[in-house]
Amino acid sequence: MTADTPRDAAAPPLPPIFQPLLPEDPREVGGYRLFARLGAGGMGRVYLSYTPGGRPVALKVVRPEFAEDSEFRRRFAQEVTNAQRIHGLYTAQVIDSGVEADAPWLVTAYVPGPSLQQVIREHGALPVRTVLLLMGGIAEALQAIHSVEVVHRDLKPANVLVAGDGPRVIDFGIARAADATALTGTGFRIGSPAFMSPEQAQGRPVTPATDVFALGALAAYVAGGAPPFGEGPETAVLYRVVHEPPVLDGVPADLRELLTRCLAKSPEDRPKPAEIIEAARNHPSVGGQLRFADDWLPQQINTEITRRSDLPKTPPTPLPVPPAAACTTTDSPPASRAEVRSRCQAVRPWTISASACPSVTSSGTSWAIASQTAARSAYPPLSASATTRRPSAVRPTTSPPGTSGSVVRDRYESSTAWVSA
Repeated sequence: MTADTPRDAAAPPLPPIFQPLLPEDPREVGGYRLFARLGAGGMGRVYLSYTPGGRPVALKVVRPEFAEDSEFRRRFAQEVTNAQRIHGLYTAQVIDSGVEADAPWLVTAYVPGPSLQQVIREHGALPVRTVLLLMGGIAEALQAIHSVEVVHRDLKPANVLVAGDGPRVIDFGIARAADATALTGTGFRIGSPAFMSPEQAQGRPVTPATDVFALGALAAYVAGGAPPFGEGPETAVLYRVVHEPPVLDGVPADLRELLTRCLAKSPEDRPKPAEIIEAARNHPSVGGQLRFADDWLPQQINTEITRRSDLPKTPPTPLPVPPAAACTTTDSPPASRAEVRSRCQAVRPWTISASACPSVTSSGTSWAIASQTAARSAYPPLSASATTRRPSAVRPTTSPPGTSGSVVRDRYESSTAWVSA
């Protein structure tokens, strides 16, 4: 199937673009009111919001695993500073950030279009002219990114959005922050194996040529509908990336020479982004100029862009919270905040009263969820924009009036849970 193939009328309806907020989602982050979920990935969750002047933005909240890593925080702040200096026309500009918040967040311009990953999965390979235009636009984005000495490190179809006036590269530099955390030393790999360069797969230093290799792999996937180094177990894919030539059988013949150069094993043998732009512009299918006219994309993809342009205009209606359920009684106190949440069966913290969850006792120690009223009477509400860092361990504080024992503040993705001990 290609993107020019008409969609089957009997095919299941497409999923909603703007997903409703779940009970565990924050309602506001850093002063930005959240209107819908846009998606989630390895780095965090993405929400739709608006600037005070009404411009739509995408707000990404970092996963708690990263938020608790001090080295990630340091590198994240550095990379956000670098990213704010990037002003390429084919990048999603960074507008705001909360690098010191309990759950760090990042705001970029909202791009009304699907990712290349979604396009190929739902519509198949793209025509040669569209692929060349994409390569030219992404190569120009790389020029802007590399000009401030940033290497993307995770260029892949999911990180390229397709808009009516060309592609937009997102998440540049953020992977570098995650690459420095302790998580990467415990089996958490930054980058997607099918689009990683040999030097990246082997843990060697990355350079701008690393992104050129990823662009070649991305273009082969977009033109042929399959990754050039196949699929399967991560180790098998990485072995092929390092030791075997790319498989370009499904790629149109007139694109193979350019893609083969991009996919050279040695970084020195790969073309510069400027050379890619020149090669794309001189290709017969383009006609000497790279222009994103109304017909640069197949009609079905234009329809997808239109769907994403119909933005929610009213505040979201929160999903109903499930009725409070009793906690499970056990002979031992909960060992972690996650266990406390699981014992209360994922009920929102501020909907649980002290009477809703019976105490869990062990050697005279009782564990319960304190009431919303008592908690709020002693402490002001916390927001995701707060600059106090998330503590690495739970520490007791003064008890709010009306509760017994000490109280622990649990900050998890902008929500507040009070655990009475």
